[in-house]
Amino acid sequence: MGRTVGLYLLFVCLMLLHPAYASAFMADEDIARYQTLTRAWSTGDRIAFWAEQFVGTPYDPDPLGCYVRENAVVSDDKVDCMYLTFRAVELALAKDPEEAREIALEKRFKGSGLVQEGKVQNYTDRFEYGEDMIDSGKWGREITAEFGKTVQIQGSRWHNSLLVLSAGAAAKNAGRLQNGDIIFFVRNPGKRISDEIVGHLGIIKKEANKTYLIHASGLKNKGGKVKKTLLADYLRIMPFIGIRVNRFDPEPTVPDTVPE
Repeated sequence: MGRTVGLYLLFVCLMLLHPAYASAFMADEDIARYQTLTRAWSTGDRIAFWAEQFVGTPYDPDPLGCYVRENAVVSDDKVDCMYLTFRAVELALAKDPEEAREIALEKRFKGSGLVQEGKVQNYTDRFEYGEDMIDSGKWGREITAEFGKTVQIQGSRWHNSLLVLSAGAAAKNAGRLQNGDIIFFVRNPGKRISDEIVGHLGIIKKEANKTYLIHASGLKNKGGKVKKTLLADYLRIMPFIGIRVNRFDPEPTVPDTVPE
């Protein structure tokens, strides 16, 4: 109860300090302030917090992705589902905006990103498929099997098969998800596009005993925006066969003093 009240009071303080609290369009100094204020939160709480800042942000209609097209690390004006996930995690794990950019160069790539004269030089090495993010281990630990009986479906590319949580099982266990969990929505094998297994990504936000999905909802070349919707509602209408789930484990507590 004490922690819940503390979180509520901090959110009130954030809203008073910054009228544009719910906007993703922040100057670096504002981002740094919120990173400091949320530093004591769990990793998952911070990821959910940063994802929520993007609610209402226009969907990125560029098929390649504006950030890729512009060879940029930060491109917050328009976001797609993968960039939203990238950015929320990077901001959550960093102590300041500059470290968030450094984390981006480590996490968005199969190897690591290279920047010269302010431009990313090797976005060809980026994660283009959500399933590759899961396999890399850079985007948390997969916990799909912890939520119920999984089903095996046909894979693609070098994945012969994979286990997913069905939409029904996901809805039944939605309450067990935690703040900051990353949801990878899996396409029906017969409806895949360019062999991609994961067709969408989103981040979990818990609020008043309800489970919300924060995701960039839209279509390339058509637009949309980042939405916060009840996960159960989305699961009922989604065009996907099931989900996979990743979670960042809590960071170890560092003592103020080192014992002799």
